[in-house]
Amino acid sequence: MRKNIKLTAGIAATAALALGLTACGTSSDPSSSKDAAGSADKPLVVAASPTPHADILNFVKDNLAEKAGLKLEVKEFTDYVLPNTATDTGQVDANFFQHKPYLDDFNKKNGTHIVPVVDVHLEPLGLYSKSLKSVKDIKAGQTIAVPNDTTNGGRALQLLAENGLITIKPGVGTNAKLSDITDKKGLEFKELEAATVPRALNDVDAAVINGNYAIEAKLSPAKDALVLEKAEGNPYANFLAVKAGNEKDARVQKLAKLLNSPEVKKYIEDTYKGSVIPAFGAAK
Repeated sequence: MRKNIKLTAGIAATAALALGLTACGTSSDPSSSKDAAGSADKPLVVAASPTPHADILNFVKDNLAEKAGLKLEVKEFTDYVLPNTATDTGQVDANFFQHKPYLDDFNKKNGTHIVPVVDVHLEPLGLYSKSLKSVKDIKAGQTIAVPNDTTNGGRALQLLAENGLITIKPGVGTNAKLSDITDKKGLEFKELEAATVPRALNDVDAAVINGNYAIEAKLSPAKDALVLEKAEGNPYANFLAVKAGNEKDARVQKLAKLLNSPEVKKYIEDTYKGSVIPAFGAAK
């Protein structure tokens, strides 16, 4: 039976304190991180969103890690802040939940020093509705919920623009903000934390939802989305990440290799059937 290790109140409090310190300019220096060689006999503790990230890690833990000589411990987080702050303060060794645009924005705003190690998968962002059957059914006066964080919010607006629902300023791309909309075409927008957007589906006409949160809400991106991001050329692959200086930790390297293995590729394809897509070379 899979055992999920939940975030304790103590870790949450310490991580929150660390976030406050980084905001005041007292973040830790990446040169102070532990020896890159790590400790092979200690478990590698990885913070992850529940689905699909923790599911993929638990597949590795249950099927591949022992043979590779890796002790793996998975801690589930349900937000997009604590995994990075806990990694930066050393309370966990790595995390797996985010893409590069989000990480770049997070590091810049919080003074953290998190770096990517290896791409694993892509979760296409999608537009969902409980009441509408097609994007053509979306009309003036209706309300669309979008994520309120910088990168996923811009990504959501780009998806809406690409499908003719709004017009945004030229060149802003996935950095778009609501203020960059030049023609709302009569639509209203409700900004919410990404994790809460699925719960708002009953209160809005449509919502742009991150792939992992859609899956957790029992939505199938491949089947239920009115429109879905294209995978080709998409910069939003999710990756394993660590604090700068820990990239060569032997345990991290073992996990990186396992996450890009044919076994994980097959697991992702068989389990998510197009809702989550492998983002490494073996997928081609």
